[in-house]
Amino acid sequence: MTKTISRGKPAGAGGRWPATLKSPVRAFLSRFRRLSRSEHGTSAVEFGLAAPILLGLLVPVADLGIAFSQRIEVQQAAQAGAQYASFHPWHSNSPADITNAVKAASTLSGIEATPVPYQVTGCPTGGTVSQATPGSTCSNGETAGYYVVVTAQLPYDPVLPYSALGDAVILTAQSTIRIR
Repeated sequence: MTKTISRGKPAGAGGRWPATLKSPVRAFLSRFRRLSRSEHGTSAVEFGLAAPILLGLLVPVADLGIAFSQRIEVQQAAQAGAQYASFHPWHSNSPADITNAVKAASTLSGIEATPVPYQVTGCPTGGTVSQATPGSTCSNGETAGYYVVVTAQLPYDPVLPYSALGDAVILTAQSTIRIR
């Protein structure tokens, strides 16, 4: 006969029940208690919870950065077209030549000089040129001159659709230069 101790467990083998006699529920609870006290793997779990949030914030920021970078390239292309106009006298092929200069100034595919570059006679007023007769005096005291207006455009599709940019955006830049 086996001796028992006061708790009802066998006296042999340190007073413990053999592992084969433990119920599966008891084994699960025992493992769960050990796991709840353990700190192994908490960093991985925290990273797994935080990574989607960080990516959700990072992707739109990167997308806006790409859009602003391309906007700068569109502006530089428009300025290159205006610079071309300043060094070459205006003639019947000037709009096509300026358009080619805009396209050649950028590595972005799809950039266009739209509307077609044009020449206007007038006086500078802020960011525009108001119509005036050549040689007349403007309100700021300058003489009315000839200006070339170059507009460059590029369609931009965001990586992810979100409200900051919408589905598709046309990046536009304009450059105006006095040629004489």
